[in-house]
Amino acid sequence: MNKKIKIYKAAAGGWGALASTTRFVLGSKKPAANLRNLLRANQVKGFDCPGCAWGDEQGKHFSFCENGAKAISWEATSRRVTPAFFRQHAVSRLRQQSDYFLEYQGRIEQPMYLNRNTDHYEPISWDDAFALIGRHLNRLEHPDQLELYTSGRASNEAAYLYQLFGRSVGTNNFPDCSNLCHEASGVALTQAIGVGKGTVTLRDFERADAIFAFGQNPGTNHPRMLHSLRNAARGGAAIVTFNNLKERGLERFADPQSPLEMLTPKDSSISSLYLCPRLGGDMAAVRGMAKLVLEWDAEALKRGEPGLLDRDFIADHTQGLDDYMTAVAATPWQQIEQQSGLSRAEIRQAAEVYARAERVICTWAMGITQHKHSVATIREIVNLQLLRGQIGKPGAGLCPVRGHSNVQGNRTVGINEQPNAAFLDRLESHFNSPMPRRPGHNAVAAIQAMLDGRSKVFIALGGNIAAAAPDTLVTAEALANCDLTVQISTKLNRSHLMTGREALILPCLGRTEADVQAEGPQFITVEDSFSMVHASQGVGKPNSPHQRSETAIIAGMAQATLGSQPVNWLALANNYDRIRDHMAATLPGFAQFNERLQQPGGFYLGNSAADYHWQTATGKACFAAEALPKALLPVKQNGEAVSTLQTLRSHDQYNTTIYGMDDRYRGVYGQRMVLFMHPDEIRRRGLSEGDQVEMVSLWHDGVERKVSGFSVVPYDIPAGNVAAYYPETNPLVPLHSVGDDSHTPTSKSVAVLIRRQASHRIL
Repeated sequence: MNKKIKIYKAAAGGWGALASTTRFVLGSKKPAANLRNLLRANQVKGFDCPGCAWGDEQGKHFSFCENGAKAISWEATSRRVTPAFFRQHAVSRLRQQSDYFLEYQGRIEQPMYLNRNTDHYEPISWDDAFALIGRHLNRLEHPDQLELYTSGRASNEAAYLYQLFGRSVGTNNFPDCSNLCHEASGVALTQAIGVGKGTVTLRDFERADAIFAFGQNPGTNHPRMLHSLRNAARGGAAIVTFNNLKERGLERFADPQSPLEMLTPKDSSISSLYLCPRLGGDMAAVRGMAKLVLEWDAEALKRGEPGLLDRDFIADHTQGLDDYMTAVAATPWQQIEQQSGLSRAEIRQAAEVYARAERVICTWAMGITQHKHSVATIREIVNLQLLRGQIGKPGAGLCPVRGHSNVQGNRTVGINEQPNAAFLDRLESHFNSPMPRRPGHNAVAAIQAMLDGRSKVFIALGGNIAAAAPDTLVTAEALANCDLTVQISTKLNRSHLMTGREALILPCLGRTEADVQAEGPQFITVEDSFSMVHASQGVGKPNSPHQRSETAIIAGMAQATLGSQPVNWLALANNYDRIRDHMAATLPGFAQFNERLQQPGGFYLGNSAADYHWQTATGKACFAAEALPKALLPVKQNGEAVSTLQTLRSHDQYNTTIYGMDDRYRGVYGQRMVLFMHPDEIRRRGLSEGDQVEMVSLWHDGVERKVSGFSVVPYDIPAGNVAAYYPETNPLVPLHSVGDDSHTPTSKSVAVLIRRQASHRIL
C-alpha cells in the first residue's frame, strides 16, 4: 500500500468524489445492483441512506453523496463471511487483524456461536440462539444485570420493539451510541428550551441570512449538508465557521451532480469567515460574541437608537437575562482570548456578521459535544440565539447535526436510560404491564457495571461498541466479564472478537435490502435531524437466506424470554403496521402513524420550542449564567509539554466503519497511523515530518494509556492541539473522563504527552 502525504488542492466534492464513488461501487462486486440502489437512496419510494441523518431534499432525482455511496456499496456487497471463514480463522488470530480487514470480509451469512474450546465461531440455528438468550435472561438475579445497547442505524420500529422488550424484562439499561456523541446536545437543549432536538427544518437553510457552524466537518461526516450550505451561500447567506482544523468541505465545494461545476473550474466558496479556536475554546469564542453584542446594544440605546436585542421576545419567552449579562460582564477579554485562542478582532468579525443578520442558524456537531464543558458550551450558543430572538422564526434556530441516520429517532421512540414518567405511564396503560422506574445505565455506566460484574448479559442492536467506546482495553475487559454477549450485525467487526464467556453473532438485513415477513413485504421508518419521519423500504435481494430483520430478531429474543407477554411478539414481526399502531398509541406526535406515512416524504413531528412552547420547569427558555472553565487542559506536566488531542474520522470512514486507508481532503493516502500537528509545534519539539511518535494520555487513576507508531503530519491546526483517527486513539480516552451532565467521553480534549520513537520514518 502506497503511503504518502500530498496536499489536496481541489474543492470538496467534484471529480474526486465521483471517482471515489465509482471505485467503491465497482469494489462491491455488485456494481449494477448498487447503481440501482443509489438511484433509490433517499427517495420517496426507496430506502433511507444508512449513513448520516441530514434531511432529504424533495424532488431531487439523485439524493446521495460520496460517503453515502460508500455506505450503500459497503453494505450491499457480494462478499460473505461464511462458516468456512470462521473454521479457517480462530478468534484470537482475527483479533490481530485491522478493523478495515474485518469489515472488508463482507456480510455475515448465518448465526454463529463461539466455541471457547476451539476458539472458533460455529453455526447455530436461530431457534437455538434465541433459546440460549432466553435461558441467560431468565436466570439473571435482577433485570438490571442486562445491558441493551443500540446503534443509531436501527429503525424506529426495531428500536421501539427493543425498548419494549427490555422494559418488559424489567430494566431501563439502554446505553446507546448517542451517549458517546451527541448526548450533550440533548441535555443542553432540554435544559434551555425544553426539547432535546434542533428547532430548524431543512427549508430554514434557504431563508437564513447567516449560518454559524461550530465543530463539524460536513465534507466527510454529512456531505449532503454541503449542498444546503452551498445554496445558502449562493443566496447571500454569510457562513461563519468555527473549527479547530481547516477542512476543505467548509472552504470550497463542487457539486458532483452539477454539470456546470463538473465541466468548468467553477466551484462554490462555503465559509465567508473561517476561525480556528483552540480545542475546547468555542464557549469562550461565543461568550466574546455575546459580550460585543451586549456592548453594541447598550451603545445604541445611549444614542437613542433601537438596540440589537429582541426585547419583546426576551420579555415574553425567556428568563435569566440579568444573571447572564452579569456573567458576561464579569468575563474579561484576556480570558476569552486566551481560552478561545482567537483575537478580539477575529471574534469581532464573527459578532458583526451575527449582529447584521436578521435570521441566524447555529449548527454544531461532535467538535462541540465531546468536551468536559460541552453542555455549558451549547447553553452558551443558545444564550446567543436568545439575545436576538433567533429561535422559532423562519431561517433561524438551533441545529445539532447528528451522525447516524436514525440516532434521533431511536431516542424519540424510547431508547433512553432515563425515560420520563409520562412515557412509562403510557406504556403501562397501553400494554397493561408494569414498567421499571429505576434510572438505567448510559454507555459509560454500562461498561463500568460489566467491569464490576454487576451486569451479566450484553446485547447490541447494531454498532461496534468495542471500537466506539473509550478506554479500549477497559471496554474489552468489561465485555469479557459478561456471561453472554450478543451482537446483531451486518458485517464482522471488533466487537465480535471481544466477547463474554458465551457469544453469539446474529446476522441482520441491511437498510438497502428487501424485508419480507410472513404477511408480506415490510417497510421501516426513520427520523432525520430535522424531526422529519419517513418510510424506508429496501429494494435489494438479501445477501443470505439466513439473515433476518432486526425486528424479527428482537421478536425472537423476546418470545424466547417472555413468551407472548405483554404482546404477541412474533405477530408484531410479521407485520410492522402492528408495531406502528402501538407506537401511535404511546408516543406523542405519532397519532395515526400508518396513515400519515402515506404522505410523500413523510411528516414533521414538530418542535415545541420552535412554536414558542417552552417545556421547561418555568415555561420559558432559560439563559444560562455559567462562567467559562477556569482552565482547559494543562500545558506542562513535570516540565514536559502537554498537547490536547482530538480523535476524528478519516474521509474513508463512517463512525467505526473504515472503508479505505485514504483521507483525501487532508492529503493522507494509504495509512491511518498519523498525527496532525502545526508546523511550528513540530519544529519546537525537534521533530520532522514523518517522524514516528507515541502518545501517553494523562489521567489521575495511575493507569498508563499509550499508543505508538504514529507519523507526524504538518497541518493547519492551532499550536498545542493535535488530531488523530479513532478507533486507533480510543485507548487514550479514560473511561471516566466525561462531560459534565452528559457523561459523554471527552474524545475531543484528551491531554497527551508526545514522545519520539525509533528514528526510522515511514512517510
